[in-house]
Amino acid sequence: MIAEQLSSKASSFTQYKERVASLSNEFELGLFLFLLKKSFLWIILFFGIALASAYLFLRYTPQVFESKTILQVNNENEASRILNVQAVTESNDIAKSIELLRAKVFLRRVLGTLPLNITYFAEGTFRENEQYKTCPYFAKVDVRSPSICGTRIYVYFENANGGEIHYTIGGVSKSYKFISGNLTHAPEFDFKIVPINFSEIQSQQNAVKENSLYFVVNNIDVLASEYFSRLSVRLASDAAKTIEISFHDNNPEKTTDVVNAMANQFIDYDKEKKGESSEKILSFLDTQLAVVFDRLRNTETSIYTYKKDNKVTDSKTFSDAGSLRLNTLEDESLSLELRENVLTELEKSIDGKKEVDSYQLVSLLTGIEFETALNNQITSLQTLLKMKEELLYQVTPTSEKIKSIEFRIEVQKKLLLESVRSIKEKLQIRRKDLDGKIKELEKQYYSIPSEEVEYSRLQRLFNINEKFYNLLLEKRTEYQISQAGNLSKHLVLDVASIPTVPISPKKSILLIITLLSASLISLVLTFVRYIMYDGINSVSEITKITHGDISVLGIVPKYKKDIPVSQLLVDKNPKSLIAEAFRSIRTNLQFIDNTPGAKTIAVTSTISGEGKTFVAINLAGILAYAGKRVIVLDLDMRKPKIHLGFGVENIRGMSTILIDKDTLEGCIQHSLFANLDFITAGPIPPNPSELIISKKMNDLVDYLKTKYDFVVLDTPPVGLVTDGVAIIQRVDYPIYIFRSEYSKRYFVQNVDRLHNENDIKRLSVVLNGVDIDTKSYGYNYGYGYGYGYGYGQGYGYYDDRTAHPKKKSFFKQLFS
Repeated sequence: MIAEQLSSKASSFTQYKERVASLSNEFELGLFLFLLKKSFLWIILFFGIALASAYLFLRYTPQVFESKTILQVNNENEASRILNVQAVTESNDIAKSIELLRAKVFLRRVLGTLPLNITYFAEGTFRENEQYKTCPYFAKVDVRSPSICGTRIYVYFENANGGEIHYTIGGVSKSYKFISGNLTHAPEFDFKIVPINFSEIQSQQNAVKENSLYFVVNNIDVLASEYFSRLSVRLASDAAKTIEISFHDNNPEKTTDVVNAMANQFIDYDKEKKGESSEKILSFLDTQLAVVFDRLRNTETSIYTYKKDNKVTDSKTFSDAGSLRLNTLEDESLSLELRENVLTELEKSIDGKKEVDSYQLVSLLTGIEFETALNNQITSLQTLLKMKEELLYQVTPTSEKIKSIEFRIEVQKKLLLESVRSIKEKLQIRRKDLDGKIKELEKQYYSIPSEEVEYSRLQRLFNINEKFYNLLLEKRTEYQISQAGNLSKHLVLDVASIPTVPISPKKSILLIITLLSASLISLVLTFVRYIMYDGINSVSEITKITHGDISVLGIVPKYKKDIPVSQLLVDKNPKSLIAEAFRSIRTNLQFIDNTPGAKTIAVTSTISGEGKTFVAINLAGILAYAGKRVIVLDLDMRKPKIHLGFGVENIRGMSTILIDKDTLEGCIQHSLFANLDFITAGPIPPNPSELIISKKMNDLVDYLKTKYDFVVLDTPPVGLVTDGVAIIQRVDYPIYIFRSEYSKRYFVQNVDRLHNENDIKRLSVVLNGVDIDTKSYGYNYGYGYGYGYGYGQGYGYYDDRTAHPKKKSFFKQLFS
């Protein structure tokens, strides 16, 4: 057996070399030019189809417009620079500004300033046009139920005084009459509709069709997610600190409004953040001023009362040197008290709070001597908080990434809190030491008359509080001036204008691609016809070699990527070439048997690896996609693959059902694809042949036919074992799989044996794994089926249902 296979491989390789040598050594230019001339009508047809397709594409493809604006970032505060006051806001670099502009939170803020809570449309025959700021009527909606968001609400004006709306929600169609300008109540929302230009409304309703006008109530969060992919923010120049903001949409005026609103809101946001930090510092200063003012007033009252009661004059004071020293010590004590208050406020802002405002922490530390020591830790905390905000747009709050960064935030908060408490303890120690020195100094002057000592003490407290109060007033004035200088220095260098030329589709590029594609297809067609004179074609080889009347259901194109074993592909991209190929196979099955009732399909091949399981799963998927109830049975018990294709375990299945170990209902599994169920092969049995040909197997299939429209059987390869022959004889659609550039020509003998010796007259063939790039000329040999592959980046497909099965097709006449 091995020797025969090696001999067959050597023979095939020799024939291939001979074909290549013949093509390169005996190329006939005259024949090629003759075929080129003979294909002239096809070339004209290709160019006509290409140009018509380009025209239709340009006519019915929505145009995409793009607007851009240039923003220059500048964070300098003129008042702070002149007064030499430390900035109360962070000096954001340009990278942070870019990330802010890219944030969805900021985009939601921007969209909230635009008239996008309601979107108006005019529905045409082939496409819809958004009437942004051009709608001939106005709608005001108060939402009661969020379910109305995103629903099309059609508006029909019977006259200028009113009309009717209708919409479908939850599968239920609803309609309500309205009077123009009056509030109308619906279960999901209250609305008021006012016509602005009734003549325009009439022309649109009459020109297209009734109910052609509709509007959609938007959810800003959903709208922001939709618009996020259309927004682009990039660094234009690092040296000039300029940022380019661009946005594309089908409506040119909307693109302009969005980018201009982005720039304006960025400037407004900058003003708000600067003002917010300044307000927090001023609020702190006002609090301290109130406390010191109360102390100053109490001290003044005490001095006045003491002087009045004890008749003490200002001259009755003890030593100026001692008094000055006491004043200095008490000044320092009050200064330490102020710093301790700041740290206490900072500690309250951190301890026990899940969310921390890093801007508030920075503002509280401004102007304090230990600001530098804590600023680095606050900056690290702020960076982690920003990373968390960015991650929340990408992952869920319960993800591992969020948990990891939250742990890092908690660690940073603890470090910051410990630093605050350590500094606070040091301040308390210093303050306690100062209080001790003050008491010692006061004891030195006990010999002085008590009236003078008490009066001097009161006078000293008054001077200290007065000095501290004046200092706070000075700082408050400075920060008020700094706040006045917090005008945004960001500049819009290039205001966006309404674009007039779309960025897509581009007519010139499309025309070039169209002409090049048509030219390429024409050359390929001519070359293919030249090659076909040698009589080599993947499908034609099957039909030429076989000695039976075998039908060809179709071909399955080669998938360009590596795929897992037997993966279901038709649901990944329903418009792909592979999905279209299986739709063609599904259609061509009707030519074999179109009688009503449930049908059985058996898929087999010669050897393993030809793609029978892949075809079985995807054929079942395309049948289920058409609304049919389909179940797939894995009868290849020696080498099961169905469970791999659906990503499940193979602990029970057909083998356990046929030996009555498990029930049928317990083994039926549901796929993620609607209407598609499957039963795996189960554990590999020692006697798969006896199980497959048993009466219980026949009864099982008959029972499943009462529950499903199609029963697809993945049978063992008949070239290796004969288990599946009995099954193939009984089914409605027996399908034999060949794989392009993998199956051998002598495999066709198995098809002849099944057709002639086993009397399987309905046996049909599917060619799997066809490389479209090398076989784009297609095939059609009068079997009532056909394929045509397009050009450029797309492809076309047709199903020739009108061809007579016994007549010579037009394609065969053309290629002969």
